[in-house]
Amino acid sequence: MASPGLKTVVMLSLLALLGACGKKEQSAKDLPRVFVQEVKPADYAASVTLTGDVQARVQTELSFRVGGKIIQRMVDVGDRVSAKQVLAKLDPKDLQTNVDSAQAQVLAEQARVKQSAAAFVRQQKLLPKGYTSQSEYDAAQAALRSSQSALTAAQAQLANAREQLSYTSLIADAPGIITARQAEVGQVVQATVPIYSLAKDGERDAVFNVYESLLSNPPSNRTVVVSLLDNPNIKTNGTVREITPAVSAQTGTVQVKVSLDGLPDGMQLGSVVSATAKTAGKSAVELPWSALTKNLSEPAVWIIDGEGRAQLHNVTVSRYLTGKVIVSDGLQAGDKVIIAGGQLLHPGIKVEVAEGVYKDLQVGAQP
Repeated sequence: MASPGLKTVVMLSLLALLGACGKKEQSAKDLPRVFVQEVKPADYAASVTLTGDVQARVQTELSFRVGGKIIQRMVDVGDRVSAKQVLAKLDPKDLQTNVDSAQAQVLAEQARVKQSAAAFVRQQKLLPKGYTSQSEYDAAQAALRSSQSALTAAQAQLANAREQLSYTSLIADAPGIITARQAEVGQVVQATVPIYSLAKDGERDAVFNVYESLLSNPPSNRTVVVSLLDNPNIKTNGTVREITPAVSAQTGTVQVKVSLDGLPDGMQLGSVVSATAKTAGKSAVELPWSALTKNLSEPAVWIIDGEGRAQLHNVTVSRYLTGKVIVSDGLQAGDKVIIAGGQLLHPGIKVEVAEGVYKDLQVGAQP
């Protein structure tokens, strides 16, 4: 018969063995379950949808060439105008006074020329007969030439005064559409201050304001399809013709102008349009947003190593999209990325890979 001490030792050994087995089974059950996605790099071409408007290829600011008070305005925003059409008028009183003064000066100079010419003719008749001296003859001739020069100057001043008077009428230099008005009747304006903006008839552009980062890899194909924003069925082809080299200080964007092949029915000057362009394709990995975490301040993902342990791995994210991210660097083909269940992980922890497809029911994910 075994001694009580031996029995006690055997029982304690059995209890320790059972406890160890229980812990092992418990730890296996406590492994965090995660969903994974195997990395398969593919050529990714980011598509960018831009919103802009239709503008005239040539748009000019119309202004008076003289200052004055506006007394009449003939057109308004949206009106179509023809070449040589009068758009607005200034008060002509002051300039008309200048014309009247210049005209009176011309009449005075004409009388002086007539008088000088008569005196010179008399000297011409008297000189051969010896009734006058050569010096008097020369003086009469000089007086005639001086008066003729004064008349020419007075006539030039009159022409200039009449031209200045004509500037009181603001005239369209080409046919087009008035797109803006910057002055009203009764306002006193200075010369060269814009009064109207005129979109000249002719070619049309779709103009977009684009953030500079989107042009880091400009598309090789400059042909884009431009469609009406409120009716995508109305569309036309266009070609990128100009990208401004400087960033706007006000908006922080770069202006892109797309030359339109033509305007279909329903698309006109000022219409809001959209265009979609794709950048050059490059190797990248597309992951759901739930796979992304951070390592201190750097973006990172959890990957499973060969021993089934979770490891934090830094990555480079090229684009953040709705419901997903595009990783351009940091992953290799065949890596197993944890896309769900990584909230409570720490480096080196063993994980259990869940079978099946992970379905994220949050906004932006596919059911």
